Amino acid sequence: MREAWIIDAARTPRGIGRADKGSLAAVHPQRILSTVLKALGERNGLKTTDIDDVIIGCFSQTEGQGGCIARQAVLDAGWGSEPPGFTVNRYCGSGLTAVNQAVMGIWSGAQDLVIGGGVEQMSGTPSVSQPTLFDCGNVQLRARHAQTHQGICADLIATMEGISREELDSFALESQRRAADAIDAGAFARSTIPVLHADGSVALDREEYNRPGTTMERLASLKPAFDGMLDAPLDATGLTYRQLVERDYGGVEISHVHHGGNSSGIVDGAGAVVLASPDYARANGLKPRARIRAIATAGGSPELMLNAPAPAAQKALNSAGMAVDDIDLYEINEAFAIVPMIFMRELGIDHDKVNVVGGAIALGHPIGATGAMLVGTVLDELERRDLATGLVSLCTGGGMAPAAIIERI
Repeated sequence: MREAWIIDAARTPRGIGRADKGSLAAVHPQRILSTVLKALGERNGLKTTDIDDVIIGCFSQTEGQGGCIARQAVLDAGWGSEPPGFTVNRYCGSGLTAVNQAVMGIWSGAQDLVIGGGVEQMSGTPSVSQPTLFDCGNVQLRARHAQTHQGICADLIATMEGISREELDSFALESQRRAADAIDAGAFARSTIPVLHADGSVALDREEYNRPGTTMERLASLKPAFDGMLDAPLDATGLTYRQLVERDYGGVEISHVHHGGNSSGIVDGAGAVVLASPDYARANGLKPRARIRAIATAGGSPELMLNAPAPAAQKALNSAGMAVDDIDLYEINEAFAIVPMIFMRELGIDHDKVNVVGGAIALGHPIGATGAMLVGTVLDELERRDLATGLVSLCTGGGMAPAAIIERI
């Protein structure tokens, strides 16, 4: 099997995901994504007619993000009509899944130059565009798997694992501190591409969501986010999340420990990764930054939903013939503070190696884009610290997780 090389990675800053407040809310999501594609093409001198495919992760494929946003963004980037594109949805893992799909195309020998990435404009997606229930009303499926809300799952896992709100808040505070330090040090400068309005003025050129002045006292004052959901009716029958939880975990009295300060932020943004075969890269003067050592996807309990990153990471490590300690840096998406905390506990990893420049709690989580963004983040940080290997993984709806291991060249 031949190698897949990472030539480059880039992303937009993350904008607050509110129509009345976010700096990217007025920019079309196709343009948010095409901004990244265009920048990658220009700064690497890509022959866009050679691009075999552009694979883009996007969760809410509706409104401005409908109509195969991958293809539309290719056209909006001015790349001509030759490069095709398609869009994938694996919930929060969509962006990394897109990158991994690109890797597989190159590994197979069928493709030589592929873009994998993701986009999500959360400020412009109506909440009614997605079903309230993961089973979309399929009562036969519900009889097998009682899937609830991710936030309720986060609280349920924290309760069962005996992790307190104070511990979660402490993790969240550290995410904010690390993100603030990284921004001050210019750690994101290489990968961050400013987004412009149609008139050429800057829409956003910096991270917009982070809160560097966060304190434990401020976090302690925030109300739990998901306790009010338990007894709200979900359909005409009066079904509630509490009923679904009690089917499998009836003996657990959930402590509602997650809130807006220790959960991921709602934001807008896009990111992409350029991947190429070694032969194509050499023939076209493209300098690699890293190789993909392994990719994997794992499924876990849909009732708990958030526990699959650890088995996905272990699956990738096994595929690469590596051990947990062989990885220098980990990027584990902070959908909720419990996710990376459980990941570290299950695999015995020190926090000093995980999310070293902060994560989605501080910076936000543009659902379909985050996985692709994290590939660039870990690569930038490996270079900045002169380290070699990184692993990326994210939990997803339905109880899944993609993972990827990269190694600097």
